[in-house]
Amino acid sequence: MGKKSKKEVVGDCAKGAKIFKQKCAQCHTCVESGGNKTGPLLFGLFGRKTGSVGTYDYTAANKDKGIEWNEKTLDVYLTNPKKYIPGTKMIFAGLKKLQERADLIAYLKKETCSN
Repeated sequence: MGKKSKKEVVGDCAKGAKIFKQKCAQCHTCVESGGNKTGPLLFGLFGRKTGSVGTYDYTAANKDKGIEWNEKTLDVYLTNPKKYIPGTKMIFAGLKKLQERADLIAYLKKETCSN
């Protein structure tokens, strides 16, 4: 048998905003002037390398991971942050549901980009 084809999931920004407010906003901001909280500022996230917000104190694991944030890397990371970047100080357990991750990523893409 061949590979199972993955059905593309389309994210819903409005649902992603609710997820961000419930699960992320305590530690992160998305707006350019928001600054760091417990976690780093997410403005400019897409296309940025891990551990690269100069004003945030990352673990060596985050600095050394060396990946660029995009939809695919965020999906893997948000599934289980501690598995994707062992040694991260992010205490979030992850989002197990594919649709929730897609919704959150759609929201982040809209809210953290400068264009």
